[in-house]
Amino acid sequence: MKSLIVTGTDTGLGKTVVSAMLTLALDGIYWKPIQSGTQGGTDTQKVAELTGLGPARFLPERYVFREPVSPHRAAELDGIAIELASLDLPEIPADRWLIVEGAGGVLVPIDRATLQISLFGRWRAPVVVVARTALGTINHSLLTLEALRRRAIDVLGIIFVGPPMPDTERTIAEFGEVKTLGRLPILPVLDADALREAFETHFHTQDFEAAYGG
Repeated sequence: MKSLIVTGTDTGLGKTVVSAMLTLALDGIYWKPIQSGTQGGTDTQKVAELTGLGPARFLPERYVFREPVSPHRAAELDGIAIELASLDLPEIPADRWLIVEGAGGVLVPIDRATLQISLFGRWRAPVVVVARTALGTINHSLLTLEALRRRAIDVLGIIFVGPPMPDTERTIAEFGEVKTLGRLPILPVLDADALREAFETHFHTQDFEAAYGG
């Protein structure tokens, strides 16, 4: 089984759209272990709508909470205790990619004693960091990369979302010592065809296969 963890430098920056693109491009199975906030639909539902893929390409969430807040607080508000053992990576066919979308950023609390980054360490899968190209992204991106590296978590690379900012992208790649996997532009239409075309235009499959010696 080949797994990729998709995390972000912040929330609301396009991480779910990137996850949908990778699920399509890598012929993967999508999994969002923890969903906080259900108004407007879950991220799993959004990825299903964006990709047009059938139910077999999605794994159910372990936890779904009503409020769009950090998982630790959302669980408390719903009166639910998150069991960390239930968040182990699920088994899928060996020839498939498992695309795992995290909740928010790397230091989001899962409960009062555990940060999401601790789960990443347990999962031992390469991480793809999604970052904006907008103002402030250098600081957020470098802090995210430093946190991952301090815990010896493998970072496959970074994906930027937004209009081109060549110097910003170069600065993050150089200071963060990270490979730029590509940039997803703002797409006028969001659907499966647009996501496939964006991947073919701005990314290279071999960069992702490299995580597992491909």
